[in-house]
Amino acid sequence: MSDPLILSGKEVSQFVYESLKDRIASLNSQNTVPGLAAVLVGDDPASQVYVRSKTKIFNSLSLHTETFRLSSEISEGDLLELIGRLNVDSTFHGILVQLPLPKHINSQHILRTIRPDKDVDGFHPENVGLLSLGEPRFIPCTPKGIMRILDYYDIDLKGKHVVVVGRSNIVGRPISILASLKQDGANGTTTLCHSATPDIEHYTQSADVVIVALGVPHFLTGSMIKEGAVVVDVGINRIDADTEKGYQLVGDAHWDEIITKVSAATPVPGGVGPMTIAMLVENTIEAAENI
Repeated sequence: MSDPLILSGKEVSQFVYESLKDRIASLNSQNTVPGLAAVLVGDDPASQVYVRSKTKIFNSLSLHTETFRLSSEISEGDLLELIGRLNVDSTFHGILVQLPLPKHINSQHILRTIRPDKDVDGFHPENVGLLSLGEPRFIPCTPKGIMRILDYYDIDLKGKHVVVVGRSNIVGRPISILASLKQDGANGTTTLCHSATPDIEHYTQSADVVIVALGVPHFLTGSMIKEGAVVVDVGINRIDADTEKGYQLVGDAHWDEIITKVSAATPVPGGVGPMTIAMLVENTIEAAENI
């Protein structure tokens, strides 16, 4: 088998940013600067990193973004009040509430309060429903990024068996829907596996494409996939390591094992991660174009 294709999200994200510049300029000519309000509750380290990365990219594209940093002790009522204000603030075309939220706050209450046409994460029930109908307004950023990577590298899912491992509302469920939609690049036959699925290997070993999104380091081993499979690794996990930082970032797939069998795979880091922010930028621009 020839050397596997490394599916670089860094490369694809740069292509996306270049392709968006004309749309940004068109909005600017109409005195519109796409704006995103990011709401960050508490000090979760992973959330802090994501918001900083998002801010850097938005600033580099001369887009407007503001982060609302709130105490982990904030009440649900006060958070809902902030969302209400952002819903009617015309300087913000998109609203992102960084998950997870503290346990005393009902995440679904918060997500359902965001205006559907400002819900650039695609988590509002209205947007989830539109996606299920094949008429999406906003597609959740990570699943959308996965599909864009596959498209960029000409990996067509038509007629392929796509196994998704992980059933979260953020990644697993929406990507299983996207991969099966009747549209170019999709039309896959999807199987959704999760923690209660017996003998997951039975499914992954028959898959043409495996998308793993569990948050479990090295879950997907070489013995769990067939020769020539495509692996999309959504996981990003810190494990102890003898490095300067004392840790290393690894995916949900065991890279050293799968890389000897796959035809293509996303690395960690540098695979799916950069595409999540790229799709957030694109969704914010789409919101500005349509509000």
